[in-house]
Parts: sequence; structure tokens; C-alpha cells
Amino acid sequence: MKNALAIVALSLLLPACAQLQPPASSAARPETAAVSPAPVVEAAEKPAATLPDVALTEDIMVKLLSAEIGFQRGEWQFAYVTLLGLAQQTRDPRLAQRAAEVALNARRAAEALAAVRLWRELAPDSEQARQYYLGFIILSDDPEEAQPILAERLQQATPKTRGSVILQIQRTLASAKDKAAAFSMLDALVTPYLALPEAHLALAQAAFSNGDGARAMQEAQLAISAKPDSELAILTLAQVAPDKTAATQDLASFLQRYPKAREVRIAYARLLTEQKLYEQARGEFNTLLKADPQDLTSLFALGILSAQLDDSRGAERYLTSYIQILASQPDEARDPTQALLLLAQLAQDRKDTDAALKWLSQIEPGPAYLSAQIRSAQLIAARGQIDAARKMLAEIPTDGEREQTQVILAEGQILRDAGRVPEALALLQNAVQRAPDNTDLLYDYAMLAEKLDKLEVMEKALRKIIELAPKNQHAYNALGYSLAERNLRLPEALQLIETALQLAPDDPFILDSMGWVQYRLGKLPEAEKYLQRAYALQPDAEIGVHLGEVLWVKGQRDAAEKLWRDARTKDPQNDALKNTLARLQVQL
Repeated sequence: MKNALAIVALSLLLPACAQLQPPASSAARPETAAVSPAPVVEAAEKPAATLPDVALTEDIMVKLLSAEIGFQRGEWQFAYVTLLGLAQQTRDPRLAQRAAEVALNARRAAEALAAVRLWRELAPDSEQARQYYLGFIILSDDPEEAQPILAERLQQATPKTRGSVILQIQRTLASAKDKAAAFSMLDALVTPYLALPEAHLALAQAAFSNGDGARAMQEAQLAISAKPDSELAILTLAQVAPDKTAATQDLASFLQRYPKAREVRIAYARLLTEQKLYEQARGEFNTLLKADPQDLTSLFALGILSAQLDDSRGAERYLTSYIQILASQPDEARDPTQALLLLAQLAQDRKDTDAALKWLSQIEPGPAYLSAQIRSAQLIAARGQIDAARKMLAEIPTDGEREQTQVILAEGQILRDAGRVPEALALLQNAVQRAPDNTDLLYDYAMLAEKLDKLEVMEKALRKIIELAPKNQHAYNALGYSLAERNLRLPEALQLIETALQLAPDDPFILDSMGWVQYRLGKLPEAEKYLQRAYALQPDAEIGVHLGEVLWVKGQRDAAEKLWRDARTKDPQNDALKNTLARLQVQL
């Protein structure tokens, strides 16, 4: 047991002692070794030359080991008190630093501040201790304690570094609870240095964060006046400007004077994109790409903008280059997922399933992985390989009920699209039996039952959704529309759809249901009003079929036929259109 304890002690102490030279007599007297806590934060500074000369007695070692073992077991308070006591006893700042880390890990701000105060007292020249101390003081209810320290830092800074120190102080104060007090402190701190543009930039940023747009603009303009070629100043001015159009003009004017200002051009291009001036934005990113043909930011932006402008070839070219360069020069800050998804969509749009599958296969495990796998299965199913698609779905690793539900719903949709509706219904029925309160499964189960004219099954499932989720507008709408479509219990159908519309007043499909139930009730003007509004929001083929029928019955046959032709163009196999034309004996 004694040997085991020694091994544990070594595992804890050796990493921190690696840089220490043991005394010549350490083999004979191990108790004279220096006190060394376990490693602290990643950026821990090297031990100072003035560390106390304290013998590592058996009592200290046992306490140190007990604290570390307690911390590993989740006993943060015991570890903290022990380490802080040892720091006070030995006057070793590393132990105070370790106590602060333990408190931080436990999210105990007050205890962490106490340890940091001691750490700073024991190592007054430690910049790391000072940074921690400042951070905690500024987050406290009394940040004014930090002002003398910050003022001293500014005074001690060289003229060359003082501007960056001012900006660092502004970022530090941005985390203060009392924003007004922090701004007043910053204002007082930088007043002696107002000749520096950074002083005005710091005040502009702070004022903007506090919601004082006028002061922010004033300070940003003073910064520009002090240093007309400052990219940071013009970017700040654009950020705080109340009008995006004015900000865009300011950036454009700056670029005319300083065309090589890369960050300003990026900001200008992004502003153009936000204002949907896509062609102009693409021109700016092209300028950036000419300056650096491997610039990933420009390549990605050009790919997105080209897709937005329906230039699919350009989009594929830029995004393919983006993926290739990123593969050869990995960048942890960049995720290729969005580019891969868009490339897959572009390939799918031009009916190149193999290319789409190739791009989707490159998406690695992460937030988009499951949807990429499902999309791949859907593409395989669209080629008629239903069993292969189902096999792929069955092999997708899922984590929890939510992901399992997504896979089941995807498989059900594949079966439904393939005309294998009874199989899809059986699949969903089994899923609902395993998860009877899953509203997503219940809804798709109800819709499949409705398609097979199993109205009792459908209604039971939808009413359970309403019971489980009283604000689920889709359940009310689906039940109401199904009744209206069959001319059954129309007053009840109207009530259900009214409830759905109250929950989602601008949902075009619920508006379509309301128009359809009004039509079934013989209220043609009301029906047309709702259907016209629905079609304006969403020119869907089925909504167009319904609106066409109302107009046909009202005698507006040319308008009706136009709507039906449009519906046929959008969805040639639409069942509602086929049934309507056959029932009304219309040939287009």
C-alpha cells in the first residue's frame, strides 16, 4: 500500500517538478525537495526565481496528495481549502494558483478571487496573477478597484505599445456587469491619451456596446480624423453607423483611397451581401481572390454568391477549389460541411447523383452527419434502389430517440414515395408502439393512415398529438382538412382549422385548408379570399388546384385553367390536379 501511494505521489508531482533541479542530498533526505503542486492552467508561467525554500515534509506531501485526489473525486471544497492553507503556510504562489484553478473548475467565483488575491500577494510581479485578478475584479460588483492597476499599466506602457494596451483594457472592461461604470472608468483612463486614435476607438466600441450610438459615432469619426488610413477606425465607424447604406458608402470611399485594405474590402463585400447586392459583392470578393488566389474566405463567399445568382457552374468551381485547398491545408477554424452540402445540392440539381453522393460522403461525424446520411439514402432511393437505401439507413449510428426518429421518418418517406404505402404504415406503426408519445412519429403515422383511407386510425393519432401538444397547429390542420376534403363534419372541420389558424396565422397551408373548408361550406367569396392569400404566400401546386376550382365554380374559367396549367408545370403527377380535372371534366 505504501508503494502504491508513492506511485500516485510521483504521478502528481513529477509533471510540475520536471523543470526543477533536485538538491544534491535529495536521495538521502527526500523531505527537502521543493513543494510542487500539480500543473495548473495551460499558460502557467515558469516558476519565479524567488520561490520560497520550503522542505517537502511528509505532512505537506500527504495534504497535497489528499487535495489532488479529492479534487479528482469531485470534492472541490476540501481540495480548495487544503491547497489555500498550504499556500498560506508555505508562501508558494503556485499553490495559491492551483487553489484558484480548483475554485474556477467548481465555478465558485468568490473562492477563486480569494485564491487569486493570495496568488498576487505571493507573486506581485506575476503578469498572469495580475490578469486573473483584474478579470475577477471587473466581473465583481465593485470594478473600481481595478482602475489604479489599469492606470498604472497605461503609464508603464511604451509609446509604441500604449495604443494596443488601451484596446486590451477596453476588451477587458467589456465583461463588467455595470456597463455604465465600466464606460466611465474607461473614459477616465484614456483621457490623458486622447491624441491616440486607439483611445477614441476604445470609447467608440464601449459606447456602442452601451447603446450610445451618438457617442460611438463621434468617437469613431475622431479616430478616423486622427489616423485617416486606419482600417480598424473605418471598420469601427461602419460598425457603429446607424444606417447600413451610409456605412457601405464610408467603406467604399475608404477603398477608393486605400484599395489594398483587405479587411475593409471583406467588410464592404459582406455589407453588400446583407443588402442583397449580390453581383456587387461578388465583384469585391473577386478582387480579393485576384490578390490571393487561394484565399479561402473569398472562395467560399464566391461559391455562395454564385449559387445565389444561379451561376451553378461558377459556384461549383469556387467551392470545389475551396474544398481542395482546405484538404491540402487543414484549418481547424473552418468547417467544410456547408460547402459540401451545397456542392451536393448543385450536383443533385443537374441530376448527377453520383457526384452528389461523393460530396455527401465527405461529411464527417458532427451536427450535419445524420442529415447527410439520410440525404444520401434518399438519393439512392430516387434511383430505384429502395432496399439499398433502407439498408443504408439501418446502418446509420444514432444517438437517442430524436435521431432514431429522423431515420424512421426518412425510411417511411422513401417507402411512401416508392408507392409502398402499406409497408411505410407498418413501419410507423411499429415505431409508434415503441414510442407512443412521440408526436413526430404520430403525425407521419396519421398521414400514412389517411392516404390509405384509414380515417379512424388517422383521427386517433392526430387527437393524441393534440392531447400531448395542444399548440401543435399541424395536427389541428391535418384533421380539419381531412374532414373537409371528404365533406365530413364540416362545422367541426372549420373549428379545427380555425384553431390551427389562431396558432399560425400566416401559414399558407393552413390558409389553404381554411379556404377549402369555406368552399365546402358553400362560401365562395370567403374561400377565394383565403386561397388567394395562401397562394400569394406559397404558390404551391395543390393550393393552385384548390384556388382554380373555386374560380371555376365562380365562372372565372380562364383564370382557373391558368392556375391548373401552372400546377401541372410545377408537379405533373399531382393527384389533386388529376382528380379535380377528372371530376370537373376539364381538359387542359
